[in-house]
Amino acid sequence: MTPDPTPTDPMNTEHPMNADNKFNFAGQTAFYRGKVRDVHTVADGRLVMVASDRISAFDVVLPAPIPFKGQVLNQLAAYMLDKVSDILPVWLEATPDPTVAAGLCCEPIRIEMVIRGHLTGHAWRTYRDGGRRLCGVSLPEGMREHDTFPTPIITPATKAETGHDEDISREDILTQGIVAPELYAEMEVATRALFERGQSLASARGLILVDTKYEFGLYNGKLMLMDEVHTPDSSRYFFAEGFQNRQDACQKQPQLSKEFVREWLIEHDFMGRPGDTMPTLDEAFVQLVSSRYIELYERMTDLKFEAPPQADRQARITRIQQNVDTWLAELV
Repeated sequence: MTPDPTPTDPMNTEHPMNADNKFNFAGQTAFYRGKVRDVHTVADGRLVMVASDRISAFDVVLPAPIPFKGQVLNQLAAYMLDKVSDILPVWLEATPDPTVAAGLCCEPIRIEMVIRGHLTGHAWRTYRDGGRRLCGVSLPEGMREHDTFPTPIITPATKAETGHDEDISREDILTQGIVAPELYAEMEVATRALFERGQSLASARGLILVDTKYEFGLYNGKLMLMDEVHTPDSSRYFFAEGFQNRQDACQKQPQLSKEFVREWLIEHDFMGRPGDTMPTLDEAFVQLVSSRYIELYERMTDLKFEAPPQADRQARITRIQQNVDTWLAELV
């Protein structure tokens, strides 16, 4: 696992999980704040990542936190990483607290492996505007929004330190020497295997995994899966029931993912462009986002989401501090 770049966007610092509370974990050697997680490096090189309720879209952190989002993502990511750990090694070792993930620190590969099963989101916007190639991949003629590709396509993106990630083709990755050919081929194989597993998991729950992205790193020279997988922040899901009927009738596809947040922002004329003004997130919309995150967690895991007991900020900090220090002590 490697941390997210530190954003420059304003955050709601009065929210308990957004407050500038640098924990003092045993053996801690470094700290920095990512878009949605606070990342702590401890002496043995492991990472301890505390999930916040911050939410980002278009590489901008939105001004209002989403209740329970951090816990939902943390627990769903842990569940999904466990479900794919037989395909290749994963960075996660433990979740000492409902909002904490801890594990191995990889050498990051600065490429996001985006894989798409449907013409949706960025791919659709490119297609709608006349583009018939995306990241060097040819797109079939005559497709409609959300139509299924004959075979899932891989459309990589560069992993930017700051700002927006950029589309890049397989050919440019190899020509620029970003990744060696043998390693990139291994990443492609892993990406397709992970996506197939994710589709199978989704299908068993009445969902369609539309597209997603995977991040890889090297640990002791071996390929390792980093970051979260198959969560609503990294993936799109459609409801399987009625999908084709809605397509045939040119109806909107309801979905469980963060895409509806992006769509809401687009409708309010915000796409993270210079000069764009962030719209106000009213309480009803914030609660809707929270409920959708919880719905996806429960749908994908068949587990009831259990919110932690209500507590003030200091009580939460104390709980997390104690849980993480207990876990670290057990490693010695």
